[in-house]
Amino acid sequence: MKIKKVTLNDLPDLQQIGKQTFWETFSEANSEADMKSYLETGFSTKKLTAELQDEHSEFYFATHDGQVIGYLKLNFGESQTELKDNKALEIERIYVLKEYHGKSVGQLLYDQAIAVARAKNSEYVWLGVWEENPRAISFYQKNGFVAFDKHIFKLGNDEQTDIMMKLKL
Repeated sequence: MKIKKVTLNDLPDLQQIGKQTFWETFSEANSEADMKSYLETGFSTKKLTAELQDEHSEFYFATHDGQVIGYLKLNFGESQTELKDNKALEIERIYVLKEYHGKSVGQLLYDQAIAVARAKNSEYVWLGVWEENPRAISFYQKNGFVAFDKHIFKLGNDEQTDIMMKLKL
């Protein structure tokens, strides 16, 4: 498995892995209308192009035999979704294709996030994780994250609660 920084040339692959992994992760627990609404806006060419061109956001792919099997999105500075603390780095997304769950792909992407945070001299890393996603909560707890707050994440018309978690570096 390899980690590769995503560029604008990778936009179609980013849209594909983003939509597929989000659908695999959340479609069973959410309405089809809310899922479709989120996928259309969250992974639109316009939105992802802007995010890829943002100097305060970075995307990374995990690949296996040349195939994209997961991805990571990081934000720092003003591009963070909530805290906007210059001493922090936000992990906005770590998603892995379902068929690769349990194969350390998420850990590989997570390790990349921590390496970037350390390179940027971040004092801590934070993230939001859906309160009804015990697999992800457990993953972050295993890696030393602790809950510190909650916020609302809007999926289509559905307001959901994310647990905000933090790791001091």
